[in-house]
Amino acid sequence: MVKTNQAKAFNFAGKQVKPGTSVTLDLPIPELYTHTPMEMPVHIFHGKKPGPCLFVCAALHGDEILGVEIIRRLVNQKNLNRIRGTLIAIPVINVYGMIHLSRYLPDRRDLNRSFPGSERGSLAGRLANLLMTEVISKSTHVIDLHTGAVHRSNLPQIRANLEDEQTLELAHAFSVPVMINSKLREGTIRESVVNQGIPILVYEAGEALRLDEFGVRVGVRGVNNVMSAIGMLPKKGQRKKQLKSHIAKSSSWVRATGSGIFLNNTKLGVSVKKGDVLGTIADPFGQKQSKVEATYSGVVVGRTHLPLVNEGDALIHIAKIEEEIPLEEYVDQVDSEANQTRNKENSPEIV
Repeated sequence: MVKTNQAKAFNFAGKQVKPGTSVTLDLPIPELYTHTPMEMPVHIFHGKKPGPCLFVCAALHGDEILGVEIIRRLVNQKNLNRIRGTLIAIPVINVYGMIHLSRYLPDRRDLNRSFPGSERGSLAGRLANLLMTEVISKSTHVIDLHTGAVHRSNLPQIRANLEDEQTLELAHAFSVPVMINSKLREGTIRESVVNQGIPILVYEAGEALRLDEFGVRVGVRGVNNVMSAIGMLPKKGQRKKQLKSHIAKSSSWVRATGSGIFLNNTKLGVSVKKGDVLGTIADPFGQKQSKVEATYSGVVVGRTHLPLVNEGDALIHIAKIEEEIPLEEYVDQVDSEANQTRNKENSPEIV
């Protein structure tokens, strides 16, 4: 019997996707109480030749729209007609939350605390179960795209189990300024995927309900890098300079020691030393003012944008990294690569 290197049809939700084709399928999900039908659009690119199955998803939290833009640009790339294996891309998982510009589902549950879910459970549990059975069960690798919460922004970063050798290799391939070795949290998609023996990266960048061009560019570039690393796309020529991804074993938030107006003078990506003044908290009447100091040394990877704070609020997120990050050099490289790609494909940028 003669062996061929031709991929077989890809079965998804009861439908077959032929090798060398791409389709957008609508995965049925529970309707609204207004009797309005609801569907989750799924992009599938199935290569002519066999290979890995990469699942890329965004908007598990309905207000985290930066990943939606990353996937929009990704699925419009011309190079996807040359992939080996299969790309499954879901730009909006929490359709209900996005309609209401909300992180949560209509029942106020957090979808990313509801995995692996249950076929007979809550709305969140049923959606989680649907993803596990219809998508994750078919995947060999997963990239989950996130942002900071409302009024908080994140430096582009990867959160993953960096003690796993395969996951660490993928994280290095993605190429971000910071990689944080993050413990598994119960109920997250990451926990359920890891329990299935599948490597997963969580990409964090930007702020909820906002688009950030740098965060988008790093995300698109990173997904392409991973596809090249696992053999789905041809590997590009060596870059002029491979910028180092800095690994943090842990991170922590500096919290407000009192309530008032937070005057923040700290930017994302800067290195701070223990005791450095990150800003001040003042009362509205000008009678009191207290310093906010770094509780340990590291790199700022997250910050609040809301100046009105209560005692205990998270203000500045510091990753424990000793070296300084050449962020401007990183930005220049990412922008240069993105501009070259956009000139070729005439893709618009965020203004």
